[in-house]
Amino acid sequence: MHFSADEVEHARATVRRSVPPTPQYAWPLLRERLGTTVWVKHENHTPAGAFKVRGGMTYFEGLVRREPAVRGVISATRGNHGQSVGSAARRYGLEATIVVPHGNSIEKNAAMRALGVTLLEHGDDFQAAREHAIALAAERGLHMVPSFHRDLVLGVMSYWVEFFESFPAGEEPAVVYVPIGQGSGFCAAAAARAHTGRRSRLVGVVSAHATTYLDSFRAGRVQEAPVTTQLADGMACRIADEEALAIVLREAEDIVAVTDEEVADAMRILFADTHNVAEGAGAAGLAAVIRDRERAAGRSVGFALTGGNVDTAVFARVLGGGSPR
Repeated sequence: MHFSADEVEHARATVRRSVPPTPQYAWPLLRERLGTTVWVKHENHTPAGAFKVRGGMTYFEGLVRREPAVRGVISATRGNHGQSVGSAARRYGLEATIVVPHGNSIEKNAAMRALGVTLLEHGDDFQAAREHAIALAAERGLHMVPSFHRDLVLGVMSYWVEFFESFPAGEEPAVVYVPIGQGSGFCAAAAARAHTGRRSRLVGVVSAHATTYLDSFRAGRVQEAPVTTQLADGMACRIADEEALAIVLREAEDIVAVTDEEVADAMRILFADTHNVAEGAGAAGLAAVIRDRERAAGRSVGFALTGGNVDTAVFARVLGGGSPR
């Protein structure tokens, strides 16, 4: 997926109107714990607490130009994409409906409602919610906002450009770990790497309890896989997106799977060493760094803390060392 320099700068300007550049730090305690420099890009510091808000801004900016008559949109989510849609819909004066699966995060649901979206519950996982949203879009004449789209990637790319541009050429991290849900984050990292000319190796990270992208990466084609993760809802994808997979196949050095227990441990470490709250998917990059620490061979690594939107009760159980259930 290629973007021109003009497209990238226009997208960055669009995003900056709502989302200032987020910080990144090489935390001393993480270095001490892992024996290498670990750069953390803090997308948990966006106004919506996660990276997805960037994609919503660029997608809707393009939508209102292409379809000026659109009045209502619909989408499906486990939470952060829904906040992105809600934020952008509010900015552009559109009504938004969001479909979530039953049992979704209570606090992510509340955050979406606070943005003025109409929230509907349907199905037991993201895929079921997505299929219901597509049916409702046709029935009600609403614009269906996808979970993966070129304009979404363009917005998300803005934070990876920030990340890579912060390092002089040749001094970027040896390996960068990128969580994969529907794929916009990884595809954005690959595009930003190409745009900035940096050479970090990209390793995708999936939940060991939602392995569609890992299975598809190994098979070279889309493979459906069951979703049983109780903690990494941002990576709870049952069917890989075909377009995103093509980019992953071309750009990823590897894909690492991390368990809910490893993610919970990473959440505890992030709180202890950086005093940042990470949701499950937000801590997955660190979980992969810990599992995969030999890959960088003593050189620096990086990952994005992609979001901090975890329910209070869940985070309390994680910090207490209990089951994430």
